[in-house]
Amino acid sequence: MKAILDHQRKRLQSGRTRSLSARREILGRLRDRIELHQDEILEALMDDIGKGAVEAYASEVAYVLGEIRHALKHLKAWSKPQKRNTPLSLWPAKSMVQPEPYGVCLIIGPWNYPFQLLFTPLVSALAAGNTAVLKPSEHAPRTAALVARIVQEGFDEDQVAVVTGDAEVSRELLELHFDKIFYTGGTQVGRAVMRAAARNLTPVTLELGGKCPCIVAGDNDLEVTARRIAWGKFMNAGQTCVAPDHLWVKRGQADGLIEMLREAIALFYDGDPEASSDYGRIINAHHFDRLTGLLEGSKIEIGGEHKREQLHFAPTVVRLDDLHHPLMQEEIFGPILPVIEYDSIAEVVEYHQKHPTPLALYLFSEDELLIKRLLAEIRSGGVCINDTLSHLLNRNLPFGGLGESGMGSCHGKAGFEAFTHQRAIMKRKLSPDPKHRYPPITLSLKKLKRILKWFGEG
Repeated sequence: MKAILDHQRKRLQSGRTRSLSARREILGRLRDRIELHQDEILEALMDDIGKGAVEAYASEVAYVLGEIRHALKHLKAWSKPQKRNTPLSLWPAKSMVQPEPYGVCLIIGPWNYPFQLLFTPLVSALAAGNTAVLKPSEHAPRTAALVARIVQEGFDEDQVAVVTGDAEVSRELLELHFDKIFYTGGTQVGRAVMRAAARNLTPVTLELGGKCPCIVAGDNDLEVTARRIAWGKFMNAGQTCVAPDHLWVKRGQADGLIEMLREAIALFYDGDPEASSDYGRIINAHHFDRLTGLLEGSKIEIGGEHKREQLHFAPTVVRLDDLHHPLMQEEIFGPILPVIEYDSIAEVVEYHQKHPTPLALYLFSEDELLIKRLLAEIRSGGVCINDTLSHLLNRNLPFGGLGESGMGSCHGKAGFEAFTHQRAIMKRKLSPDPKHRYPPITLSLKKLKRILKWFGEG
């Protein structure tokens, strides 16, 4: 690992990663390797997490290819030095900000979207002129092996390298002095990554998670609302960091919404999620057992069927009266949707003001005053109104968390900036060179104040 790091740093110091042509070439090569292996990628995703071909292509392969196209289209503008105004007191001079690559980057990916969430930050890192070491999740072993082969076939090790292995390998990598660390995963491991980065004062981007609330005000079309909630919740069998974690429904409307959720689930999966090619499975037995434990003692309204041997866990909706239930104590990260009834929106606001900031907030309402209030009173990494997940599809929006749901942003220009240092540059003339700026000081304090005030700086 240390040798890989040294080789990549030498390449950076040579300047070969910095030119626009070099960055375009490596992004194009990445695109070509993904397109060449896309069928194998889909097979690996099916094998690791049971993703159907259409969902896997849309949410993983096509997403990364779109990120590459977006970067290639905007790379010149993103990389261009930006002029800045220079105070009159510094005349004659020119000022600008030059985007600079951080250097050697470590990207640690998760298992739930094992291809997309590893390669999307890689696109940003390469677009910014960095080199990268990738650590795929060991819980998606076939995808990890394929990622390693794609990279080894397409890139020199001093450009992009892959290190596979378990959590101990990740710990060893974190002992090394990277110039930037990008981690996607759980909050607990995120804290460990940040502690490790602190030893070398390495900047980090943490894409974590949290209990993303979905609030239904009940003033709009509940049938469309139910479809969009079910789509966002049960994609990838609920194993999505921005999936709606729990659902707040105005009292008196829960029965109707639950019935519409039942209809949507039946429609999506032809009445049999276990047999549907559009419904995934739980990643492993450990997470399966965690989900079955969370389900204990809850009132199941829809689903609840599960088979450990097949790692199948049906789309499940439960009615919840107790906010201290285990389902409300940790991120569910699976296909269980608790429904909570509320009398006043103030209850919902008060609850979320006392709990960690979620990665996303979902609100279904046409009431502009209510929307404005909730945006002001409930904090979140991002917000999507009258839909779920779709804010991730807009590469012109930054995606990232706040507090325990993460720090920093990614996607599009925000991803480029996550791997970029904004270097301030000023160029001055040697003449004129007024002597009053140098010791011995002959200027009185009173006169100095007048001069600075005249320049607008005092």
